[in-house]
Amino acid sequence: MTEQKSFKRLVRARMERTGESYSTARRHVLKDARPTGQMHDSWLLREVLDGEWSEAMLAGLAGGIGFMYFVFEYKGHAPMMTIVARHHPAPFIPTALAHAGIAHEVTSTTSARKAEARLRAADGPVICLLGREKHPVAVLGVEGDEVTVLNRGTHVQQRAEFLASWGAGKHEMISVGERTGEPDVAKAIRMTCEHLTGPVLGNNFDVNFGFSGMRKLADQLRDKGKKGWAQRWADDPAVVGRRLHDCLELEYTAPGATRPLYADFLDEAGLPGARDFRASGALWGEIAQGGDYDELARKVDEARSTEERAIRLLMS
Repeated sequence: MTEQKSFKRLVRARMERTGESYSTARRHVLKDARPTGQMHDSWLLREVLDGEWSEAMLAGLAGGIGFMYFVFEYKGHAPMMTIVARHHPAPFIPTALAHAGIAHEVTSTTSARKAEARLRAADGPVICLLGREKHPVAVLGVEGDEVTVLNRGTHVQQRAEFLASWGAGKHEMISVGERTGEPDVAKAIRMTCEHLTGPVLGNNFDVNFGFSGMRKLADQLRDKGKKGWAQRWADDPAVVGRRLHDCLELEYTAPGATRPLYADFLDEAGLPGARDFRASGALWGEIAQGGDYDELARKVDEARSTEERAIRLLMS
């Protein structure tokens, strides 16, 4: 017998939509590999909420866009650059749920036994954060020693294997409840604006966040000294192109540094700034392709200026 009700809920929702029998609907849910949306986290949350919200709305409620730029340098290793283009560092899915007015609980335990018990006892959708990177997946059901997981499609995983991959020993879980209030779009917008204009952390690292982080990126692209990109990656310039593409198109982001997805959110919410964010998204897409550092710096400055104009509209 399925020990988690959320999977049965998804099956029965499909039965209501299609008129299929339970066994037929269950088979389709299990093999369903719907497109994974523009950003994994917002797509996953949309699926857990059974399509009641658009991916753009959920991404916007989570804070949507942001900017964090760091270069990490360790003796004996090549410098590592990272950019996080979506809102950061607030946890994406819990923030989206909070601003959507949806009850939820975040729990964690170092005990695999307790984690499994919580998973089996859950009365509703559950999102588990896997590995040190806390990659979110949805658990649709636990049946005996098999766990039905939604993660870029639906598949069945052995219980022991799933528990071993879950949270690098922390077993962090987000339980999703019912809607308790109206979405607070204004609060989500305010958080996005405040974190782009700064400060974010309230310490010396704030220079790496928001518009300040974009200025720092442009300055280091132009810098011909030891802090500049030309010297830092002189031995392997290809690594720059790979990292730019991954950070601005794939990792913790939607294409175009999440800006086009955020523009869709603004359109859906009836708010200004969408045109500017689509324009900056196109620029970030060009930056993701790499190229001459001075030209990349110019595009970063243009994207920042465009976004500053949009933020002024949103804050007015």
